[in-house]
Amino acid sequence: MATRHLIRTIVFQTLYEWDFHNRTVDFVKVLERNLKQLGQDIDEPEFAWSLAQGVVEHLKEIDKIIERVAPEWPIDQIALADRNVLRLGLYELLFGNTDEVPPKVAINEAIEVAKNYGGINSPKFINGVLGTVYREMQDDSKFSEQVKS
Repeated sequence: MATRHLIRTIVFQTLYEWDFHNRTVDFVKVLERNLKQLGQDIDEPEFAWSLAQGVVEHLKEIDKIIERVAPEWPIDQIALADRNVLRLGLYELLFGNTDEVPPKVAINEAIEVAKNYGGINSPKFINGVLGTVYREMQDDSKFSEQVKS
């Protein structure tokens, strides 16, 4: 497994556990444990921390975008795995360094995580939500206004 894909998987698993426990567990300790147990050979732990902290810092904004793009699916009704794959993918798409991780790579990586951890329809759902946001980003003025609201 490629290092960055492994990092995304570890961050996803951390977000999943944190969300499963209604965000009452210590996120930092969960990520530290997961990196120690699952990511012993990764050479970019700072990428993991950046992703994880970024998702947590932008959680409210990200969840608003999910609710706007998938209005028939309230955030608490989206499967736990799908919800956290979307959070990770949207963070990379919207707030990540697009020179380092191009948008289409962020989308593809999220779909791959969904294939491994989500349900049978998860990849299609993830692709639909992230694809919609990506298309909106192409019309920057429209998207900027929607993110602000």
